[in-house]
Amino acid sequence: MGARMPMDGTRELMGRQRETALLGRALDEARNGPGRGSATHLRGEAGIGKTALLEWTAAQARERGFSVLRAVGSEAEAELAFGALHQVFRPLMGYAELLAPCQREALESALGLCEGRALGGLVVGAAALSLLLEATRRRPLLILVDDLHWVDSSSAAVFTFLHRRISELPLVIVSAGRPDGTAPDGTSSDGRPARPVTLEALAPDDAARLLRRRHPELGTPAVRRIVREAAGNPLALVELPLQLSPEQWNGDLPDRVPLGRRLERLFAHRLDALAPEAIRVLLLVALGGGPAAWSAGKWLRVHAGERAVEVLDEIEAGGLARLDSSGRLAFRHPLVGSAVVSRATSADKREAHRELAEALPADDPRRLVHEAAASLFPDEELAARLDAAGRRLSRRGGDSEAALLLDRAAVLSTDPGSRARRLTWAAVMAARGGRLPYTARIVAELRRSPVPDDIAPLFAYAAVYVDQSHRIDFASSFTLLPEALDALAEPGAQSFAGLAEQVYFKLLLASAYTNDPRGWRALERHRHRVSPLARLCHRVWSDPARTAHGAVEELRSLASALSEEQEAGAAWLLLWTAAAVDAADSTLWRRFTGQHAYATQGTIAKARSYQDYLHGRWDQAEACLREAQAAEDLGYHCNALLFRHHYAHFLAGRGDEEGLLQAERSIRPLAARARMKFVEDHLTHLRALAALGHGRYEEAYVRLAELTPPGVLPQGLPWFHLPFFDFVSAATHTGRHEAARAHLAAARAARMADISPHHAFLLAAASALAAGDDEADGRYEAAYAVPGAGQWVFEGARLRLAHGVRLRRQQRAGARDALGEARRTFVALGAVPWARQAERELRAAGQAAGEPHGGRELLTAHELRVAQLAADGLTNKDIGQRLRVSPRTVADHLYRIYPKLGITSRAALARALGGE
Repeated sequence: MGARMPMDGTRELMGRQRETALLGRALDEARNGPGRGSATHLRGEAGIGKTALLEWTAAQARERGFSVLRAVGSEAEAELAFGALHQVFRPLMGYAELLAPCQREALESALGLCEGRALGGLVVGAAALSLLLEATRRRPLLILVDDLHWVDSSSAAVFTFLHRRISELPLVIVSAGRPDGTAPDGTSSDGRPARPVTLEALAPDDAARLLRRRHPELGTPAVRRIVREAAGNPLALVELPLQLSPEQWNGDLPDRVPLGRRLERLFAHRLDALAPEAIRVLLLVALGGGPAAWSAGKWLRVHAGERAVEVLDEIEAGGLARLDSSGRLAFRHPLVGSAVVSRATSADKREAHRELAEALPADDPRRLVHEAAASLFPDEELAARLDAAGRRLSRRGGDSEAALLLDRAAVLSTDPGSRARRLTWAAVMAARGGRLPYTARIVAELRRSPVPDDIAPLFAYAAVYVDQSHRIDFASSFTLLPEALDALAEPGAQSFAGLAEQVYFKLLLASAYTNDPRGWRALERHRHRVSPLARLCHRVWSDPARTAHGAVEELRSLASALSEEQEAGAAWLLLWTAAAVDAADSTLWRRFTGQHAYATQGTIAKARSYQDYLHGRWDQAEACLREAQAAEDLGYHCNALLFRHHYAHFLAGRGDEEGLLQAERSIRPLAARARMKFVEDHLTHLRALAALGHGRYEEAYVRLAELTPPGVLPQGLPWFHLPFFDFVSAATHTGRHEAARAHLAAARAARMADISPHHAFLLAAASALAAGDDEADGRYEAAYAVPGAGQWVFEGARLRLAHGVRLRRQQRAGARDALGEARRTFVALGAVPWARQAERELRAAGQAAGEPHGGRELLTAHELRVAQLAADGLTNKDIGQRLRVSPRTVADHLYRIYPKLGITSRAALARALGGE
């Protein structure tokens, strides 16, 4: 058969020029100077060549003087917290003495090298980063992580933490995993790598070259058939010919094997030829995972005796596995292990797990996992040990893995009450670990039977967490959570480590989204039992026009007084309080970047998306859509809806009414079904904002008056200050000066300016818009002088526009300056209709705005090139090839180009650019 070429990374990889160029460039950049570290994630189906690229990268890195560290995910060890982290960082622990004591303790505890106190994920991530900083002072580093889809969640979270922070280090991280990133419980574990690279199937020509190089004896008909059958999968191209007889090499091939588990079945055919002893050893290796309990040699001696060498030769001759330098059997491909496990009987697997358990020390957490897998009947003693081990893992920060152990403990429980308690804790730990679909499955199971009263508050929290985040359903929030708060307030009630605070927050969340009076009543009833921070969060969301005064200063004071441990538990309260008064900033992001679970990271991302809108970082708009897709993939469907809702803000500000309508069609039905008045009201406001941009002031006024009638600052409109400013603008443009004055009077009576700097600026700006000529100058100057006024970019530009219009109509100096500044800001934001308003006013003021072709100057140079090529009739693929970008990137550019040119389709490009 074909020659077996070693996968040493030194030979050319067929059809991978793009990937090898990218990885080689990453190594060169990291080696040649600071500030060029990077992370790349290779995604692709089994056998597509991910491991080959990792080996190539390792060889290239060594040639460039890198140290190479590795970790390999293992299905059998996916439940062991920080297992993959241990593989990477154990060789670097010689530098641990250089770390701060708390960082060294956190890292050693996470790696199981010492019994340390529970420390937050921020400290573990920061310690890992500090260790890498020390290591890279000596030489650049390459970290390779294979089979990321099987890496334990705690390690994956730390790797994700590092991805975002290695740009200043001579460090490259390259990981590889399957496209769905699926972990044992069905959730994503691959985080959000900085640079995802999807490995596509090889093109037919590249596939044929690879096939001929590996199997030069194949005839042309066989090559053609195998290229077609392999469908561009390199492993299939290499392996399928090995199954052919000499007669078939010339083209007499069998019927096509269906896609799917084809390669696994291919390996299974080879397994059928092995002796039982060989099968047994391979099963032990497959179920034993990474660092084996015993060496492969010992398993061979136990099961093959005097035939150990013969059996090993048989395994290696079949191309299934080989004995590596450490004495471990390394599978030829992960699918070999899958084939071994899938063909084994349940009894075979239980017996193998029993052997593996007996071979491990009593205090090794893997022993418990194997004992549980070997158990056929309920076993309370084993369940109790699993329970205790899970709680220890949770204290170390491994909530996701702890949930799996508690789940196993529940299965082995002999008492229904103990089973329900363990399952409930498993649900809560899975939720804390960001594994929402897994939490949903556990909650669904718990709902089939009564939950003991002593665990009911914890179950209520888990059930509501699933309903809110996964199902976008807030009904249970107003039945389960008030009861949970009542139970937790009973004398002598178990606290569940501060559960009342989290329950209170979840009820506040539901109440703010729906304005359901049941929630507000329960929150008010329990307000005196929660922390000052929770009370402040309640104040800023329940009725901010009347209760949020001084919130920003109080928030800063409370946040500065929090200890690191308190801060980790208070993350959501801090972020939500800050979001209510537009006080979230980069300082706050940094405080919680180390909170690895998606629940916290998703909250940060939502707050950041909204702040990007407020502060004029509109080039980040598409990040909302990426975050929405990531949330959908993780099962956080409510987050996905809210990210799309934030994206709608950018669409409205840019006057993209077609895009806004499409966004509303995908958002409003879900929000209406969940009675999310918060989102529905925002959508109404955004439609009004877009109408203002296009000069349809009457329409804008009618929509805004639905939300906030003249002189009324509604309790159920938490972000009342945003439509407040737009209402005054619409009212003044439609001649409803009494309505504008009534609104301003209500705001001043409510001391709106005392809530936050943004509230103060919007009140001052609205006052300027509605001012009479005799007081206008003073009002505009007062608005510009509000502390921090410059940070509200879009609203500041609108204020400049209004000021310039007033000055132009009065034929006063300064009109062109104000209008020109407004126009420049609108152009930078891509707010096309607002830019055109400024341009019309500039022309009226006697200054040409420089719009020779209807808006093309709003485009960047690259966007203009894309638009010109599209107008010439080239497809996205053609344009991508011409400009060396992907068709998807071209589509993204066109999506931004259309609103800037004031068009909605490709067909209108030529005219918009000045053609026919």
